[in-house]
Amino acid sequence: MQNELKITLLQSDLVWENPEQNRTNFTKKIDNISEQVDIIVLPEMFTSGFTMNANKVAEKMDGETVSWMKQLALKTNAALVGSLVVSENNAFYNRLVFVEPSGVVTHYDKRHTFTLVGEDKVYSAGSKKLILDFKGWKICPLVCYDLRFPVWARNTEDYDVLLYVANWPKPRISAWDALLKARAIENMCYCIGLNRVGVDGVNCTYSGHSAVYDVLGEQLTPIKPNTEQSLIVILEKRHVEAYRNKLKFLDDRDTFSII
Repeated sequence: MQNELKITLLQSDLVWENPEQNRTNFTKKIDNISEQVDIIVLPEMFTSGFTMNANKVAEKMDGETVSWMKQLALKTNAALVGSLVVSENNAFYNRLVFVEPSGVVTHYDKRHTFTLVGEDKVYSAGSKKLILDFKGWKICPLVCYDLRFPVWARNTEDYDVLLYVANWPKPRISAWDALLKARAIENMCYCIGLNRVGVDGVNCTYSGHSAVYDVLGEQLTPIKPNTEQSLIVILEKRHVEAYRNKLKFLDDRDTFSII
């Protein structure tokens, strides 16, 4: 087990529906990371922006982007995580992909598709929660709109880190700030939210507000809004264990099942 987990957050603008250019841009950003880290976090739909034109940008799991992630994970000796549009079994998915340096690939399909803009009409919703075990840390990765649904994120698995990648728009950024903090507190875990910046192809504006909160809801990351930024944050397993053992709030959680 590794006591410290060092994570790079890449708060970035995205080129609309242009996977090749986005891969090129992120390659440069990743090459500029100045120290060894364990995980590199990319935004939701990092190859295209939050598009409903799935047939224009969709890839297979053995396509160029996952291959690119494998190459960079091996090169940097760090896991890469972010979501992209994937075509599989005659359906489209907003799929979060976690690629380890060893080449192991794990994925999570966004459970809550964003009905306000018709994501549910284009993308199939996932049905399985994913808990990763990486370097002795249990990580629960989720995607954007999932943040609004605390039951789906409820920490019944004793995970250490809750991770959201997002294209969360500026007009509702106060909800993003409040809910990230709440998820950290109620689940007694680190909560990471990586959001994009810039303006997309349908004139939706994004202000970032990427953040990391600790078990007590204290913000660890002074990431500047409205600007591209690469920031490294160090998580400590001792912090999670100490407060869970001292406060024991998770011992009093309600039992439930999702059907």
